[in-house]
Amino acid sequence: MKLVSRLFVSSRPISWVNTAFPFAAAYYFSTGSVTTELIIGTFFFLIPYNLLMYGVNDVFDYESDLTNPRKGGLEGALLEPKYHNATLFLATLFALPFVIYLLLVGKTSSNIILLIVLFLVVAYSVKYLRFKEIPILDSLTSAIHFLGPLVFGLSLTEISITSLSLVVSIAAFLLWGMASHAFGAVQDIRADREAGISSIATFFGSKLTVRLAFAFYLFAGLALTYLPDRFVFASLATVPYLIVTAREFTITDEICEQANRGWKRFIWLNFFAGALITALLIGPS
Repeated sequence: MKLVSRLFVSSRPISWVNTAFPFAAAYYFSTGSVTTELIIGTFFFLIPYNLLMYGVNDVFDYESDLTNPRKGGLEGALLEPKYHNATLFLATLFALPFVIYLLLVGKTSSNIILLIVLFLVVAYSVKYLRFKEIPILDSLTSAIHFLGPLVFGLSLTEISITSLSLVVSIAAFLLWGMASHAFGAVQDIRADREAGISSIATFFGSKLTVRLAFAFYLFAGLALTYLPDRFVFASLATVPYLIVTAREFTITDEICEQANRGWKRFIWLNFFAGALITALLIGPS
């Protein structure tokens, strides 16, 4: 039971909806149908996907997490070495049947997308790849962790993902994800440097990284203003993020941990953004 408890915490339950909702919304609002693919895919991106993503991260980040005061709770598990092998094995085993099913029911294009998404989930943290330690690529990879389920959901349908509205939406979501990762990395600058870990924030420093995050959010919001009809109001979802980010414009590397107050707000702002997008999607056609 102790192992189950540790795996539960490691999977970041507070973030499950951030990957399951994009897939479910993309698939359902593209097809209007509740199918086996929707149910199985949503469950996969709700729990097994997150356990794989964060479990692998907690295993390979253990040494650096020891020096990070944020780890050990809501914002990340501190997974003891005795659980590492079991975590890697069970995370893979739990995800495997869902992946096999989704590959069997998918098309060539959707299969390629799913495999790329899963590769990036592992490559972000695993030894010898460690995309999380390559500045800018770390933010891009992290953004795809959340954008990937949405694009995969669309690829299972007959809808064209090259339409202007979808291209704009995907680009905005990518920028939003990069902004969130970059801002989140600011609070860990000192801990990461002490552990010898690179990131977009250790590379650019606190002030510039915060400004980059603000710019990404701003461009995401501006992009969404090009959506038709009521969907233009999706741009309002970025406003709270801009306000929270702007509050940290004067932050320095010496007090980088103060960015955690904004990061904690992001956790709840994600639910606000999801609610707004949902309301727009279910509104009158």
